[in-house]
Amino acid sequence: MKVIDFSDVHYSYKQGSDVLRGISFSLEAGEVVGLLGKNGAGKTTLMRLAMGMMVTSQGSVQLFGLDPRRDALDVKRRVGYVSEDQVLPEFLSVGEIIRLHRGLFPTWDEGLERRLRERFALSPKAKIKTLSKGQARQVALLCAVAHRPEVLLLDEPAGGLDPSARREFLETSIRLLNEAGTTILFSSHYMSDVERMAGRIAMIHEGRLLIDNSLDDLREKYSLALVPRGSGDRQNQLLGLKECLSVRDQADAIHAIFRCEPERCRSILEKGLDIHNSFCTPIALEDMFIELVGGRS
Repeated sequence: MKVIDFSDVHYSYKQGSDVLRGISFSLEAGEVVGLLGKNGAGKTTLMRLAMGMMVTSQGSVQLFGLDPRRDALDVKRRVGYVSEDQVLPEFLSVGEIIRLHRGLFPTWDEGLERRLRERFALSPKAKIKTLSKGQARQVALLCAVAHRPEVLLLDEPAGGLDPSARREFLETSIRLLNEAGTTILFSSHYMSDVERMAGRIAMIHEGRLLIDNSLDDLREKYSLALVPRGSGDRQNQLLGLKECLSVRDQADAIHAIFRCEPERCRSILEKGLDIHNSFCTPIALEDMFIELVGGRS
């Protein structure tokens, strides 16, 4: 069953300037998907559309087969959400924030609430305005997961935290809920976090979906080819190959990303373009991200 479904999603903040340009992908129950893209690529817009905070210009977004705007109450009761720019009321205490959320969710787990509060060493009497950024984010996380949501949306939730706090934050949220079968879509600028947590990668650039593959497939079935410059328009020649996703003209050679393993990549270059002196190698996720978002126009 498709728990989250983005279908031909377009969104524009002003006429003629689309932030999202036909995004389509879905998440099945229990999947953990890392959403990658540069700032401004449309990651936050996708998350807000899924939360019903915005409405598509074209296409549709559904959670559990429901419209997050029309069926807002039914959807929000089954979803947890934490974002980098999320602001909690500073005049309330930690305990007051928790009690407010406890009253909103019929599935609230007081035992889980207590374990998280103890794990994060959060005092119920502490005012939100006295907390550090990391502690405030932990309160938001507790409120997002203590009702054991069926879907968890994390939009750069650990941005700005130190590495130790970031790891604790993500491992608590993702591992805790994924063990119970929660479907998780999260974005992060930190490739190490994505590789450690996600089973699948969705990469967007300039409002379009570039990659939607399992992490294992990205490691095993994609290649970086370093191709010497030759006569003619070598970059367009490479882009003319159906397996070639992106090219960049770098100081050492032309860098090309291919959707195939290195041995097949070399064969394609030899048979398709008569190039026999290329170097083809598997590519790490971070290098792929840099090559793809830097090499596409």
